Amino acid sequence: MKNIFVFILFFSFTMMCSDAYAHPPSDIKIEHSSASRMLTAIVTHSVSDPVKHFISKIDIWLNGKEVISHEISRQDNEKYQFAGYLIPDAKPGDTISVEAYCSISGKLRKDIKVK
Repeated sequence: MKNIFVFILFFSFTMMCSDAYAHPPSDIKIEHSSASRMLTAIVTHSVSDPVKHFISKIDIWLNGKEVISHEISRQDNEKYQFAGYLIPDAKPGDTISVEAYCSISGKLRKDIKVK
């Protein structure tokens, strides 16, 4: 019985500690070029090990419709994830949304209007 209690206590502590280090992306800088029709996104997500804790997915939405879902296996570096996409159907006045997901916990979404 004592071993079960110690195991449960250790397991609970481990789970709480892992969540303390998990965090969603802190910012997304988005730029869209109407001339090239390219969207660039820099997702700020500071981590100590970009292989174990990273931006795992980026979704792109055009006027509320998902147009790209990009699965990522590791983050570019300890500070951010860079991504570039061709968005041929974006027109002036359209809304482009970028949603980035942390591999452990959380997500962040930002929007821009096409100029």
